[in-house]
Amino acid sequence: MKKIAIPVLLVFLLFINDNNYAQTFKAAAAVRIITPNPLLPVSGGIGTPKPSTIKKGDLFARALVLEKGDIRIAIVNVDNLGWSSILGNKSRALIKGIPPENILIGCTHTHSAPDAYAFPDETGKSNADLDYLDWCTKQIADAVNEAIKNLAPASLKIAVGEAKGKISYNYYADQLFDPRCGIIQAIATSGNNKGKPIATLINYAIHPEVIGAGRGILSPDLCGPLYDRIESKVGGVALFMNGAQGGMVTADNRRENGKEANDWEECIRIGNLLADEALRLVASAEEQKDPVLYCTSRTIKFPVESEMMKFILEHSPLKHPNTNSDFASTQINLLNIGTAQVLTIPGEALPNIGYYVKRHMHTKNAFLFGLTNDAFGYMLTKVDFNSFKRYEYVSKTSLGEMTGEIYIEEALKLIAESPSAASAK
Repeated sequence: MKKIAIPVLLVFLLFINDNNYAQTFKAAAAVRIITPNPLLPVSGGIGTPKPSTIKKGDLFARALVLEKGDIRIAIVNVDNLGWSSILGNKSRALIKGIPPENILIGCTHTHSAPDAYAFPDETGKSNADLDYLDWCTKQIADAVNEAIKNLAPASLKIAVGEAKGKISYNYYADQLFDPRCGIIQAIATSGNNKGKPIATLINYAIHPEVIGAGRGILSPDLCGPLYDRIESKVGGVALFMNGAQGGMVTADNRRENGKEANDWEECIRIGNLLADEALRLVASAEEQKDPVLYCTSRTIKFPVESEMMKFILEHSPLKHPNTNSDFASTQINLLNIGTAQVLTIPGEALPNIGYYVKRHMHTKNAFLFGLTNDAFGYMLTKVDFNSFKRYEYVSKTSLGEMTGEIYIEEALKLIAESPSAASAK
């Protein structure tokens, strides 16, 4: 009996070991450069892209993959003004091992990158380089697939707090913005890099438009220096996911003489400051050694009332498969990553929407990933829509009066149906 019992015990112990490893929280990150060569015209919004002759920093696709048990998710940031589900779905089709609905692709919203909306002009013609965009979708998939291959045991540090200093403000009303910065940092728990960050994700609401589209410069704007600063200080891969920055939360590049600093040096100042504040906030965060991981999604539909948005949807060569001139369908996600709860926004939500949704989330560490899965213009509540002269432009470039209301309703349902964010015991 003893001769039989020992092998059985060993098999049992191996089974327990393998099962525990399968349930281990894992993380990995990867990066691809998506700077066009030769340079392409850049887009800061609706209209004809402006020619670029020089670049300041590279454009990137940056991917973070997280896994626990049978749950695996990918978070990708793309240095661009917007990134639609049409482009995102091309990448999702090339990614193996992650359900498409668990792949979140958001843009940083730099105003100095090639047109990814394929905006049509008044004749219906688009100036976007579709071959370049198709190439970018492959680079995104490559980055995610590389990260999947490199998944390794990890822990988390999570923090949310006010980022102090001259970083952002609301161009329409100085103080109406969210100064909170959220940080999700994955830390290696084995191997040569044990104890070091695998990735540091920064979530903050701001328009990266220090340089803008009209100066002949292709650039990731302030996000480039932010990546460099974090990676030079703590290592790993840095990511940036925007927040509720609509109407009009922008970089605070104001000078005392009433003018603005619109150069690369100002991008470095703001990017470095935001990076330093993020690292300050996360430094004292408690390490979460066995964090939970949860992901859910749902499809929602917005009525399209804006004549401008209808024209874009009808004439852009990027045909949205679930959109016509009357309705636009998109996906929103809710994630629990340790003590963090994340909601995605398929556009540029105004700060009051961001504050309201965060207040109802089941965590003290609330994150909003703006311009993620889709980028359907500005999102206002019905009481703000066309209510103030200041809001004429953001109302005009919104899908319609009910966009914000529908998003809030669906987001609150998703929160109510999902578990609270918490660390596993």
